[in-house]
Amino acid sequence: MTELSESHDDPFAPHLAALVVLDDRGVVVGWNRRAQELLGHPDTAVIGRPAFEVLVDPPDLPAVTEAAAKCRRAGGWFGVLTLRHRDGQLVELGLRAHELSRGERGREWFLAGAPAGDVLEWQRDRAVLDGLYRQCPIGLVIHGPDQRILRVNRAIERFSGVPAADFRGLSTGRLLLADDARKAVDRVHQVMQTGRPLVYSEQFVRLEQDPARERVALVSSFRMEDPSGRVLGVAEMIEDITERHRAQRRLALLDQVGSRIGTTLDVAETARELAEVMVPHLADHASVDLLQAVTRGEEPTRAVAGPVVRLGTCSVGAQQPGPPHPEGHPVEFGPDTPQAGCLAEGRPVLEPVLPPDWVSAAGRQGAQAPDLGAHSLIVVPLAARGLVLGVMTLWRSRRPDAFETDDLTLAQELASRAAVAIDNARRFTQQQQTAFTLQSSLLPRTVPDQSAVEVALRYLPASAGPGLGGDWFDVIPLSGARVALVVGDVVGRGIHAAATMGRLRTAVHTLASLDLEPDEVLSRLDDLVDLLAAEHEAVGERPVGEQVVGATCLYAVYDPVSGRCSVARAGHPPPVVTAPDGQVALLDLPAGPPLGLGGLPFETRDIELAEGSLLSLYTNGIIGERHIDADAGLTKLCAALARPAGALERTCQAVIDALVPSRPSDDVVLLIARTRMLPPANVASWRLPSEPASAGRARALTSAKLTEWGLEHLAFTTELIASELVTNVYRYAGGPATLRLIREQCLVCEVSDTSHTSPHLRHARTTDEGGRGLFLVAQMTERWGTRYTREGKTVWTEQPLTGTPV
Repeated sequence: MTELSESHDDPFAPHLAALVVLDDRGVVVGWNRRAQELLGHPDTAVIGRPAFEVLVDPPDLPAVTEAAAKCRRAGGWFGVLTLRHRDGQLVELGLRAHELSRGERGREWFLAGAPAGDVLEWQRDRAVLDGLYRQCPIGLVIHGPDQRILRVNRAIERFSGVPAADFRGLSTGRLLLADDARKAVDRVHQVMQTGRPLVYSEQFVRLEQDPARERVALVSSFRMEDPSGRVLGVAEMIEDITERHRAQRRLALLDQVGSRIGTTLDVAETARELAEVMVPHLADHASVDLLQAVTRGEEPTRAVAGPVVRLGTCSVGAQQPGPPHPEGHPVEFGPDTPQAGCLAEGRPVLEPVLPPDWVSAAGRQGAQAPDLGAHSLIVVPLAARGLVLGVMTLWRSRRPDAFETDDLTLAQELASRAAVAIDNARRFTQQQQTAFTLQSSLLPRTVPDQSAVEVALRYLPASAGPGLGGDWFDVIPLSGARVALVVGDVVGRGIHAAATMGRLRTAVHTLASLDLEPDEVLSRLDDLVDLLAAEHEAVGERPVGEQVVGATCLYAVYDPVSGRCSVARAGHPPPVVTAPDGQVALLDLPAGPPLGLGGLPFETRDIELAEGSLLSLYTNGIIGERHIDADAGLTKLCAALARPAGALERTCQAVIDALVPSRPSDDVVLLIARTRMLPPANVASWRLPSEPASAGRARALTSAKLTEWGLEHLAFTTELIASELVTNVYRYAGGPATLRLIREQCLVCEVSDTSHTSPHLRHARTTDEGGRGLFLVAQMTERWGTRYTREGKTVWTEQPLTGTPV
């Protein structure tokens, strides 16, 4: 019984069923062995006897009688009846009765019976099998050993649109496109040969009769065998997952947009990323066109249809032509093109099917249409924060299916996300350009003309960092033919750093005009940085995780008359000195605290520099990234500067090439100054005692020296200047005076004394006997001023060599 049950064979088959033949009166005339096994009666005990008498229990007689009546009326019957076993037990049997005509001999009834459990199980199996072929929503395809289709169910008929009968006898994959058919044949052949089932294998099932419609199926295959192991074929369960596949593809695209687009704050790179994401997942060709204002970082004007710049393109296949106009080139859209309408109105355009003459149709695309054989088009605006930044155009040419409404919805979502990244990049570009403009306006455009040093410099803004740095430099002419060399670096990046740099640079110029010592200049700058920090804290302008305001600075003053250089630094890297013979050394100079710490002293160090020495000032960017050992960077810098004397510009560029990457992450400043010495013949100095006759002595010495220099035309004014300044020393300072004349780009007249009292320019009253000296000096000179030293002060004047200023 177990074998019969598990075999699921027809329980009414002749070799399995109990077979009984009754005559028209209900007498048993035939009885097989299986009937004896099920009911216990041998054939000799039942043949010739009425079946009602032998097999039916009296309580069940009404049901049996009713079944017999139905059988007589219909000529046959099927159902379950309860019969009596020989030992008295009741047995439920499924019975199937058929009328047999015996001609003149009348009628007989052929009964086939089987245990009711086997019959019910067989019925369920038949119902399942019938459901698979008629009602199951999952497709079923039965392949024979020769890989020809034996049968398909109605789900395959609905899925393919081909009647189920038309499949019978076709070879595997016969109705599919070549690529899809080959995969189907290989799959069936593999399962047939190996016997290993394939579960949930995705397969494109594009039909030859409808190639434009893309379908995706989930296929599970297994080999069919009979009880003896003979291969009967392969059965495949096929589920249509086209919509699920599209949904997964859309989700994957959305995920790619989040991970691949906006990786940089570069407008052009973001546009290229968007085009590359679209192909081939959604389109065969894609282009991204942005308004020219957006590429410059500017905010676009509303409802503007152009001009645009093509910044992103992508096409499937190496041999496939891309959209016209290479990246970076301007594009003009005709007034009736979908792109122009999309830009002006901010509405998407879907053209599911393009007419054959669409490319050449006047007023549609004109010269801007790509020669791609495109048959379907989508144009969506790139809009963010209420502004249209550009358009994205998608074409399909290789893929046969047309764009649908769902594709348009997906394209809009992708474009919306990408537009935010593009607008962020645009705003960053705008901020960068603003900062660059601010920084370039704050930095010196040219090196001022002076005779103390020859200067070569390089300033390279960071190209990989988040905003501009606050590095700055300066070359400031000072009195007495001296020059101040300044390099500084403000903490932080961006506009705040650039603005702070500008304020510090202005302060340095002001302090330099006072001719203060380097350590005093840094002390005054330190006070200014403290003041700026207090202002920022008061209004809450403190970047997260950063110092409010801070900076480093190096200030050096070089005197070409004495060859002495005075240097002080505030937390800045030390300068490098290269002797004329190529010997290189870092200047041993106290580091000093960075500006902004407050309350700590700075120290000036004086060094003697031979004529032709190189004094190199720089910022952190030139000695390496923050994670690189500073000592290693300084060693490389010294090695790059240890070269024989040559053209200063070549030396400067060689250092940049050796130490600075192509895309530095920090601003780079390098200032190299080659020292010069004024010829002794161009300097004259005299020490005059503190007595009334010194003024006359000063006039005589001045007149003689100017005559020697060929500057007789300046003798009168210079004698008067020297006389007045020496007289002031005698009257107000006491002690001896030193008169010095310097001939360089201008004529310098200096008078030094041991007093720290500052002279003041004032307007004398008509009744005053004095007080007009400095007023006259100011009128006859181009510039004048006072500088202080540890020994006293020096009042200096400058006159152009061409004559006395009016």
